[in-house]
Amino acid sequence: MSAPSPAYGALVPYGDPTWYQGLSSPYYKQTHIEFRAKVRDFVEKELMPHVHTWDEEGTYPHDLHKKAYDAGILAAIWPVEYGGTPPPDFDTFHDFILHDELARCGGGGILWAVFLSFGISLPPVINWGTQEMRDRVARRVITGDAIMALAVSEPYAGSDVAGLRTTADLSPCGKFFIVNGEKKFITSGIKATFFTVAVRTGKGKGVSLLLMEKGMPGLTARRMKTQGWLTSNTAYLVFENVKVPVSNLIGKENEGFKYIMYNFNHERFVLATTSNRFARVCLEEAFEYARLRKAFGKTLLEQPVIRQKIGEMSRQVEATHSLLEQVAYQMKSKIPDDRLGGLVALAKVQATKTFEFCAREASQILGGNSCIRGGRGDKVERLYREVRTNAIGGGSEEILLDLAVRLGIKMQATMTKKAKL
Repeated sequence: MSAPSPAYGALVPYGDPTWYQGLSSPYYKQTHIEFRAKVRDFVEKELMPHVHTWDEEGTYPHDLHKKAYDAGILAAIWPVEYGGTPPPDFDTFHDFILHDELARCGGGGILWAVFLSFGISLPPVINWGTQEMRDRVARRVITGDAIMALAVSEPYAGSDVAGLRTTADLSPCGKFFIVNGEKKFITSGIKATFFTVAVRTGKGKGVSLLLMEKGMPGLTARRMKTQGWLTSNTAYLVFENVKVPVSNLIGKENEGFKYIMYNFNHERFVLATTSNRFARVCLEEAFEYARLRKAFGKTLLEQPVIRQKIGEMSRQVEATHSLLEQVAYQMKSKIPDDRLGGLVALAKVQATKTFEFCAREASQILGGNSCIRGGRGDKVERLYREVRTNAIGGGSEEILLDLAVRLGIKMQATMTKKAKL
């Protein structure tokens, strides 16, 4: 799309990406414009009016999964053969638009509970599971009939996946894995029907992935009380001699670490995209409040110090969005995951730091309203509580910055070697 695009949305300055506000972009075409309108319509009708209530209740109606599927939203990035409903000429920018627009609802809990948790738990089944496993699980999850969760983190192992302690020992008869251990911070774990579980297997205790199901004897889940993402149904799982058929092994034994790593780039891209839109929501809320609120005979927007805050928020949000478009373009161009991992890691850190800054500054501008659950400052209050979850989930800022540098050093050595050949 080389010509300026038609104006779209409320046109709050910097409250939407620049291509919504009359500027040109090389990335988007008509199918992106149409898909954007579809997602925005769903978010404004089915999510925004209810986010606060669902968050306070800590749950949401199960039929939301089906509503989202019927609207062409839930399965927009998934294969047609398993019930996916991708838009015409689907590419990474549809993926980008989907998660950016969904995050306009201003609540991470409902996003992860309904739209995102199966995005990190289902890919191993589709990519490495048996055909029987894919047929049993994929369509039910993609169409909203079943919920799926990824269970990797443990009380003593988070970013350090190599520190996992949950074990899966082969039974004497050779037909089952006997699973024992615990998992912590499992998003959607309370409502999940299926779990993709990382376990220790074999004599060398390598990492493998198992498909486990709700109702297996010995598998229990209890609700965790979280700071943010109150709708996420986050669970603490306990496995006590759970018998799992060996046919539920996802891919090959002891290769689970590779399958987990394969997921990370897209998960971090999604976290970065939603975090930056949450930052935009804070910016938009602050701008609209400053336009109306008067103090010392002027609106807040007429005060230079407030414009300075909004300008700095806008600068960081726009810079981060441009970086995310660059990442999306590289993904669309099929750049290998190992080559792109460092840039994705940097983008995720950039986005969560921008989110944290904008949540703070919006809170300053809204004052006491941003400290009350419900009312004029509801979105900012809720998002401020969710900052740390976004910053830590998918790899903490410290872990990702270190990863980006290490991958950069590795890339330099590889490219230098090739240049000398």
